[in-house]
Amino acid sequence: MTEQSSKWQTKELAQTFLEGVRGAIPAADFQLAVLGKIVSMWQPRPTRILDLGCGDGALGRLLLDAHPSAQIFFADFSEPMLEALRKRIAGKRRGAIIQVDFATPAWTKEFAAQIPFDVIVSGFAIHHQPDERKKELYGEIFGLLSAGGVFLNLEHVSSATPAAGALFDSFFVDHLLRFHQGTTPGKTRQEIEQAYYQRPDKKENILAPVDTQCQWLRGIGFQDVDCFFKVFELALFGGRKAASPEREK
Repeated sequence: MTEQSSKWQTKELAQTFLEGVRGAIPAADFQLAVLGKIVSMWQPRPTRILDLGCGDGALGRLLLDAHPSAQIFFADFSEPMLEALRKRIAGKRRGAIIQVDFATPAWTKEFAAQIPFDVIVSGFAIHHQPDERKKELYGEIFGLLSAGGVFLNLEHVSSATPAAGALFDSFFVDHLLRFHQGTTPGKTRQEIEQAYYQRPDKKENILAPVDTQCQWLRGIGFQDVDCFFKVFELALFGGRKAASPEREK
């Protein structure tokens, strides 16, 4: 299934995620803080940053504010998501929005004039691709990075066992319940749980273990690969491309 055939092209699903799920993601602020810290240490003065599969641009907007000299490119295939992003970055000239489908290697052609990137980030997007395509995509990302460039993926990964997956589901529903108590009072846990398990995008999730994905990155050539944050099925992992000799300390 290509991204263009995905349910994410519908405004209804985009709104459901942005208004009913994004704000309930456990430890979201901490995840962003960890991502920002890694970028500030490994690429303190980035020139070009790409937020791939950006949604409403949560990761890119963080880096847009943190690095005032950088040009940020936001890329996603979902027009409803990009429309939400346009409203969020209105007036910020350093933010460029590009509609692109990374389900095939052709997506890299859209950035021929912008490469290399010092930082590429992605948030809850790549897990919709089959595993073989994930590996290919990581290789394409590696090819777009500058020497010393950083790649970080904030992602939904698979649990080691069904029992562990059930723990995550219950944990996430807990957070959805707290979130909706503030936004849509009156919803019961049963209603929230039913919506969670029957959500239309669930069948599009193709989850892979974080350890396996880190192994893929190492095999491609990324250095300092690690999982920097993990709570159940929420993980931040990545690495960086080797610096050129003159930049090495």
